[in-house]
Amino acid sequence: MTGIGKAACIGGGVIGGGWIARFLLAGIDVDVFDPHPEAGRIVGEVIANAEKAYAMLTGAPLPPRGRLTFCRTLEEAVADAHWIQESVPERLDLKRGVLTQIDAAARPDALIGSSTSGLLPTDLQRDMKHPERLFVAHPYNPVYLLPLVEIVGGEKTSAATIRAAMERLPPIGMKGVHIAKEIEAFVGDRLLEALWREALWLIHDDICTVETLDDVIRYSFGLRWAQMGLFQTYRIAGGEAGMRHFLAQFGPCLAWPWTKLTDVVDLDDALIEKIGRQSDEQAAGLSIRELERIRDENLVGILQSLKGGDSGKGWGAGKLLKDFEQLLWAQGGSAAASPDPSQPLRLVESKVSPAWVDYNGHMTEHRYLQVFGDTSDALLRLVGVDLAYVEAGHSYYTVESHIRHLGEARLGQAIHSTCQVLAADDKRLHVFHTLYDTATGEALATAEHMLLHVDSKLGKSMPAPAVVLDKIKAIATAHSELALPEGAGRHVGQRR
Repeated sequence: MTGIGKAACIGGGVIGGGWIARFLLAGIDVDVFDPHPEAGRIVGEVIANAEKAYAMLTGAPLPPRGRLTFCRTLEEAVADAHWIQESVPERLDLKRGVLTQIDAAARPDALIGSSTSGLLPTDLQRDMKHPERLFVAHPYNPVYLLPLVEIVGGEKTSAATIRAAMERLPPIGMKGVHIAKEIEAFVGDRLLEALWREALWLIHDDICTVETLDDVIRYSFGLRWAQMGLFQTYRIAGGEAGMRHFLAQFGPCLAWPWTKLTDVVDLDDALIEKIGRQSDEQAAGLSIRELERIRDENLVGILQSLKGGDSGKGWGAGKLLKDFEQLLWAQGGSAAASPDPSQPLRLVESKVSPAWVDYNGHMTEHRYLQVFGDTSDALLRLVGVDLAYVEAGHSYYTVESHIRHLGEARLGQAIHSTCQVLAADDKRLHVFHTLYDTATGEALATAEHMLLHVDSKLGKSMPAPAVVLDKIKAIATAHSELALPEGAGRHVGQRR
């Protein structure tokens, strides 16, 4: 199995709720056990935030949302799960007991991951009868948006378990990194701890406020880290001579008495109150949920931006998002039923998300073009012009467009689009798309496009192969029996 058939989450707090949302939005059924009386509300709020974020994150067709079930017992929750994620509070005795209980009730082939941010997997698996299937799967908050998972095995974890865990993460849009040796706090939290300790001293010594410190990060090296991390950033800082020059130039600084990393700040009441007061001022009255939504919108923007790096191939987490979207498109295209060719093809179903609207709550102009572009892409996939076809060096390029805005698409409105093929020859594909309000059937916009088949490597037009043309011409022949749509052939400014 390369995917996750069914998941179980033990613990539904901030991290557990994030795992639940990640699984559900990937189309995976999730059974949950959490004795907290407010677990349902907490998880529901996390899922709501995740759904808003995903609506902004991608236009690719998400699978039908998985089924969420709250179970009365831990044993009931894990009984049929293929991946079990433990996310209970960070206490060794508690986690060890829960994991041992999971081990006794889980199916033999289940993978068991712990969300611990610092406890050693060897210590966690001590009392398990099947310790070879236990590993640390340490994510980052929010789990439904940040894709990294640190995979760490203990002394008794099998290599097959590590391989299986790594293989099952990409289909849900996550990237596993295998940490070769178990070490307290692993890699990410060790780096964060170093920065956090130095930050506390800077506040303690009144060098700056918490807001100034955050500004230093987010307006400078934080932006660099988001795309290239630490070492690649410093490689560039070394100029043409690269990393060796950088180390030779700045390496001696490591011996200078700049840092207090070896000292532990005393988090006394006065320092806690200072940090708390400054943090309250910085938040300016925004609630935790409001800050979470702002964080999610900003992360979505960063991820979307990183998708376009490296000549369109993507960079860092953006490359991972691009790969995940391609998987979603491939799965969505293969799963979709073939539309009726005797009618305009209904190809795209969507809903106007918060990221698609302006200050009036109306869908912005460029989102209309996005939906129509998605409609053209759906048609092309239908006739065999899929990702593999494009990677082989051929595609259809849009060379002319005319969009009419007939109505208003509003926030939350269900919409769909259709495609009518007006004409086709060996190189050209002439299509007419219509965007509808799904509830009323009202036409909201139309788009007329001319597409040209090209050899993208040579940069010139060329005839499409017979295997594609045959499918296109079959649709065009069927659509030739339809009436020419109102608006076809119009130009900008033409009177009705």
